[in-house]
Amino acid sequence: MVRIFGFLIGLFFSGWLVVSFVIGASEFVTNPPVKSPEYAFHEEPKDISFPSDGPLGKFDRQQLQRGFQVYKEVCAACHSIRLVAFRNLAEIGYNEDEVKAIAANWPIPTPDIDPATGEMSTRPSLAADKFPKPFANDVAAGAANNNAIPPDLSLITKAREGGAPYIYSLLTGYQEPPADLPEANRPGPGLHYNPYFANLNLAMAPPIVVEDQVSYSDGTKASIEQMSADVSAFLIWSAEPKLEERHQTGWAVIAFLLIATILAYLSYRTIWADVKAEKKKKIADDA
Repeated sequence: MVRIFGFLIGLFFSGWLVVSFVIGASEFVTNPPVKSPEYAFHEEPKDISFPSDGPLGKFDRQQLQRGFQVYKEVCAACHSIRLVAFRNLAEIGYNEDEVKAIAANWPIPTPDIDPATGEMSTRPSLAADKFPKPFANDVAAGAANNNAIPPDLSLITKAREGGAPYIYSLLTGYQEPPADLPEANRPGPGLHYNPYFANLNLAMAPPIVVEDQVSYSDGTKASIEQMSADVSAFLIWSAEPKLEERHQTGWAVIAFLLIATILAYLSYRTIWADVKAEKKKKIADDA
């Protein structure tokens, strides 16, 4: 009796699931969900590659230096890279004297404490210092940027879905809103339409607006696309400066595992051959 009762309960719930599925599928077909404007007008990152992409990727030091120049002249006034120290610039090709000069001449001084009075003060940066923040705190950052706090860029290519292609797309994606964009989704005061941003409207004004906004010392043409790609590459490096070492270590580990596998297989074959020979010898001796 208990089994029959349990079977009926199970049959009831199974039937209810089938009916619910049929009703839901019918509703989906007859009244498909309406895409929100944020979904309908949002665009995926542009297809762009960087020298550091892939398991064999390596940084282009000249591009990283150009990207740092774009960061310094365009982005640093609002965005920090608080996890990077000036001395880390040696990894992208600057020599010791150049690093010291960049640190000493950085327009934002490093916070310090006056040893004589114990009060807060500032001083020129040293090579060992990390890049100072452009604002004292989030309150000051928001006050200077229409209540929008500029994010730190140290790990931005790892923190944002799409990585460096997303950053590149965002920098090159500012445009006029489409004519069919609903009024409620049009940029309000202090906002700028960018289809690569999640809600389409971005508080950051276009940072790279004209060609030759930055003068490259290596003669590279500073188009909007070039500057955007260069600073995106620099931010790949800032997020993962040991990327090349990781690639090299990965290949070394693969080579080690491959060799170890081959040696283990050969050892197995040798041992198995010895075992078979021993068995044959034993059978022959027994005969």
